[in-house]
Parts: sequence; structure tokens; C-alpha cells
Amino acid sequence: MSESAGRVADATGNWVDGLAPPFSRPYLRLARLDRPIGSWLLLMPCWWSVGLAGMHNGRFPSLWHIVLFFIGAFAMRGAGCTWNDLVDRNLDGLVERTRSRPIPSKQVTIAQATAFMLAQALVGLLVLIQFNRFTVFTGLASLLVVVIYPFMKRITYWPQIFLGLAFSWGALMGWPAAFGRLDWPALVLYAGSICWVIGYDTIYAHQDREDDLLIGIKSTALLFGERTPSMLAGFYACAVVLISAAGFMAGGGMIFAAGLIAFGAHLAWQVTRLDIDDAAHCLMLFKSNRDAGLILFAAMLIDAAI
Repeated sequence: MSESAGRVADATGNWVDGLAPPFSRPYLRLARLDRPIGSWLLLMPCWWSVGLAGMHNGRFPSLWHIVLFFIGAFAMRGAGCTWNDLVDRNLDGLVERTRSRPIPSKQVTIAQATAFMLAQALVGLLVLIQFNRFTVFTGLASLLVVVIYPFMKRITYWPQIFLGLAFSWGALMGWPAAFGRLDWPALVLYAGSICWVIGYDTIYAHQDREDDLLIGIKSTALLFGERTPSMLAGFYACAVVLISAAGFMAGGGMIFAAGLIAFGAHLAWQVTRLDIDDAAHCLMLFKSNRDAGLILFAAMLIDAAI
């Protein structure tokens, strides 16, 4: 098998290809550690929720919580992606960008992938039990959404909503980690994050639009088509409004407001630059959402500290 076996179209030239031991590469690809952007995007709502709690407390949030959410996001994103690959193993073989993934390309067996998924989930559980009981049960409740998400693209043109429900769950975690309960700021942040996820994953889905159409997979990219920029603007606007409401409800001040403006400007830039017929450009805009999320989180931290 060649050095490049198992690479997908948007994951070439990374550390997994060049530095990881060959035996580990299929597993690292299952966990998407060759493409960590998804882990960062899963992490952002967790960190926003931590920042929200910090602004409400009027002090810098717990560094321990920040580290725990970082580890947990990477572990659970890996477990979730492995589950997704197990469910989609037949479909992935029909799509140009995904046919070289470890399962359809037979680099790992179903049993090996399942064992690896459980190992990653165990790491996530060990992280989760470091928090208070309310946060533990809140985290466990997310598993239902994670389990059903891979099936949604078979039955609805809105699978991005279910991804939003799953990828935004961290917005419900950082607040109870600090207070042992859920309050309106965290719930409103969750709603805003869902709108953000629907927007950026619609951009991502445009990479596979033609293949999805051929094999019968549904997405908002296919549903919106040429209307994508205007729909994207609507979802991003809702995200900014809801996240701003959450922040000000939690006591955010001028620094949070400045970060929110920068966050909104970044999203507006994505809308104006979007070319749905350029897959590479869609991928670039999709990845840029990590930077947008970090801008907002940094503003929350500074606001909380000052």
C-alpha cells in the first residue's frame, strides 16, 4: 500500500501523512486528526460557554475547564467521526472525496473501527466525569443526537440542523460546569451556535454537491443551491444576534461587544467571498470559522478578566 493510501481530498500534506507511524495512520484518519478543523469547531461552543460563565462571574474562567474541554472535544469528535464512517461506509465508497477513507478502502475492519471508537469515547467519558454531576448528565444527553446524526442526510435536506444540535452542545456544558445548572444565557448561546453551524456546514457541503445528488444524499447545499449566499447571510445574522443576546445577558461589556463585531464581520466576509462552484474556496471559508470562533472567545476572556 502506498504512502498516500487513505488520504482524502482535503487532508493531504499533514503530520499524519509524514510523521505518524504507518500502522497508526488509518486510526488517526478515522479520528480526523489529519483534519483537526472539525475538532476546533466542536470546541468553540464549549469555550464560548466557559467564556460566558466567566463574564457572568466577572473573573477569568477556570483554566482546568478550558483544558478539559479541549481534550474532550478532540476525543469525542474522533469518536463521532468514527461512528459516522461506520454508518456511511458504503456511501463513502461512492463519493470521490471520501472513498479513500480507512473503512471503505479496507485499511481497517469494522471490528477494529468499532473498538477504536469505544476507546475514544472512553477518553471522552474520563474527561466528562471531572465535572459536576449536572454537567455529566448534560454531556451524556448529547449522545442521542450524535447517534442519529449520520442517518439524517438520508431522510431530510436539513441534516445541518442535526449537526448543529450535536456540534453546539458544548454551549450547554461550560455554563453548568461553573454553576451546576442551565440558565437562559447558555440556552440562547446554544441557539446562536446552531445557526452558525448550519451556515458553515452548508459551505462545506457544497464540496460534495454533485456526488450527493447522484447517490441521493440530501443537504442544505442542494436545497439552497444558488440561494446559498442569502440563506447563509440569514443564518449568520441570527447567530450574531443570538450570541450577542447571550453575552449581554451574562454581563458582557464593551470588549465582548468589540469581539462580537469582529466575529460578525468575519461571517459577513465569508458570505461576500463565497463561490459555491469552487470546492477549494468553500473549504478555505469553512476552515476560517475556527478563527472567527477564537476571536469571539478571546474577547470573552478579556472581558471576563477586566
